[in-house]
Amino acid sequence: MDALKILLVENIHPVAKERLIEEGFQVDLISYAPSEEELLATLPRYDVLGIRSKTEVTAKVLHANKHLVGIGCFCIGTNQVDLVTAKDVGIPVFNAPHSNTRSVAELVIAEMVSLSRQLGDRNTKAHMGEWVKSAEGSREVRGKTLGIVGYGHIGSQVSILAESMGLKVVFYDTVKKLPLGNASAMSSLAELLKISDFVTLHVPETPETKDMISSKELALMKKGANLINASRGTVVVIEDLVQALKSKHLGGCAIDVFPWEPASNKEKFVSPLQGLSNVILTPHIGGSTEEAQYAIGMEVAESFRRYLKIGSTSGAVNFPNVDLPVKQGTSRILNVHKNEPGVLGEINGLISKAGANIEGQFLSTDEKIGYLVMDLHSQHAQSLATDIGKLSRSIRTRVVY
Repeated sequence: MDALKILLVENIHPVAKERLIEEGFQVDLISYAPSEEELLATLPRYDVLGIRSKTEVTAKVLHANKHLVGIGCFCIGTNQVDLVTAKDVGIPVFNAPHSNTRSVAELVIAEMVSLSRQLGDRNTKAHMGEWVKSAEGSREVRGKTLGIVGYGHIGSQVSILAESMGLKVVFYDTVKKLPLGNASAMSSLAELLKISDFVTLHVPETPETKDMISSKELALMKKGANLINASRGTVVVIEDLVQALKSKHLGGCAIDVFPWEPASNKEKFVSPLQGLSNVILTPHIGGSTEEAQYAIGMEVAESFRRYLKIGSTSGAVNFPNVDLPVKQGTSRILNVHKNEPGVLGEINGLISKAGANIEGQFLSTDEKIGYLVMDLHSQHAQSLATDIGKLSRSIRTRVVY
């Protein structure tokens, strides 16, 4: 295990490096998002990769680095990794679905109040020497309706915070969700848009959510309503949003994610939304709090530890999930194989031929692959793993202890 080398990129919180070094791994940390060419040149020296939202792990990178044992996304989203190819070559991908939910939810609440009080514009004018002391267009959020699109970890947190501030909360999700507090589920997105004073988006990036909010949906929103997007940049058609703001159909918006974002802090940010009134633009900082980044570092580092040392895939987004105990006095072999009839029989045949005693066996499958964990009383676990790895339908085999 101490020979495994881990590369962490994009300035992942140093607690992740510290935690992994404590576990005996070799860890390098760099501050930027490497390009595809850099990954192709660098990854052959590493066994595990940790990224954030900027690094693109393409099929080309994965096929060239099939030796990688695992990938960790130190964020919620995993669309920056080709998950299908990663599964095909036997690489589980982990993320941090829980650690930054509160930080994003708090930003959404802050932006909702800021839009309702036009704080962005008034702050800018005060810095320029203009004194705009007026109640015109400035409103309380209490008693207003907040529409939440996507009622997952973040959306439900926003729901709780908003209701405590006196808002009526409605939500829409494609999957049936249990309402928290007094929140009400809407039967359609259109129904939610028509009745909400604020609409906040909390959906993943999928083909179904791409351009989900365009001119059609914006026209359904109440005149003077506000839109908040802290989910994914491809969800909103920016040009249509600009027109809705210029025509005064919308009262304002707060956007934290964009279809195109600079690769680093040194690159200039450009958006058609710049310069419009009551528009709050933030540089993808929804989860960028010290508390969230620390928690994310700990969460994914723990997923790495459990997979690399024990074989547990619990929390992997593209792999059969197996949560494993540590078995003392045995050797543990992990095998990823194509999910086809007869594979388990072939593997057990090799174990029987080697005269090894199986202490425990765990198998989890999906439509494409099977993940098999075997605890054996055998001094020849490594040679047995080598033989299993040579089977035509084996994808990856390794011994963890």
